[in-house]
Amino acid sequence: MSNLPKIAWIGLGIMGSPMSENLIKAGYQVTGFTLEQDKLDRLAAAGGTAAASIAEAVKDADVVITMVPASPQVEAISYGPDGILENARSGALLIDMSSITPQTSVDLAKAAKDKGIRVLDAPVSGGEAGAIEAVLSIMVGGEQADFDAAKPILEALGKTIVLCGPHGSGQTVKAANQLIVAVNIQACAEAVVFLEKSGVDLTAALDVLNGGLAGSTVLTRKKDNFLNRDFKPGFRIDLHHKDMGIVTDAARNVGAALPVGAVVAQLVAALRAQGDGGLDHSALLRAVERLSGAQV
Repeated sequence: MSNLPKIAWIGLGIMGSPMSENLIKAGYQVTGFTLEQDKLDRLAAAGGTAAASIAEAVKDADVVITMVPASPQVEAISYGPDGILENARSGALLIDMSSITPQTSVDLAKAAKDKGIRVLDAPVSGGEAGAIEAVLSIMVGGEQADFDAAKPILEALGKTIVLCGPHGSGQTVKAANQLIVAVNIQACAEAVVFLEKSGVDLTAALDVLNGGLAGSTVLTRKKDNFLNRDFKPGFRIDLHHKDMGIVTDAARNVGAALPVGAVVAQLVAALRAQGDGGLDHSALLRAVERLSGAQV
């Protein structure tokens, strides 16, 4: 029997499934719960254990990890008689890796403390590819001792793992990350349309741009999406729309102006309103094409 902590994993979506599988590969015993049976079947096929409820998943866990879309889902799985806080054992560590509002994380940590449960907010960046390759950037908020306890687990999921401050700090840094990513994708999308309309070899242009100061992880990861118009979701527009709402609201609360971010937030919202919310966020290219007169 392994002496590694037993892990409960709640939320097996685009990110959660490969992340939980990486923990199984690292030797952890993972019991998972999600709403989709096919995702539970995938976990079981990878060597994990499928649970029939949150309560069943978390009851014997040393560590509970959650990866769900937004604050309402985090609250739904955490609170109430069937939720994590009522069913996890005292002394367990709850690591929420969802991208939610900083205040939701602060409130969760306070509520969990009353139950003897420790909490870290630990949102990630790197998308589906980063999750599969276990090279995510993980931004953590919480206590140093809890971070130290969680770090071996997080090292099976990511490459850059940093404690950013007290509860909610990980979410604040993730909000800044999503701001940078959205603005970067928008700039790349505009460059792609400009280059194509100018008759330039797009593959060659993106290669040379990525070798200079204009290069970025975004361009490296999304170049093929742009070239092939392949917008299979790695990170959906719907979720980036949610994240842009988080960062613009948080910035307003602290008095920070986000003039470019506000424009890109509206462009993301417009793309979603046009029915593209289920596409990858590289589909911001479609919005630029429409603005430039293309029928998309």
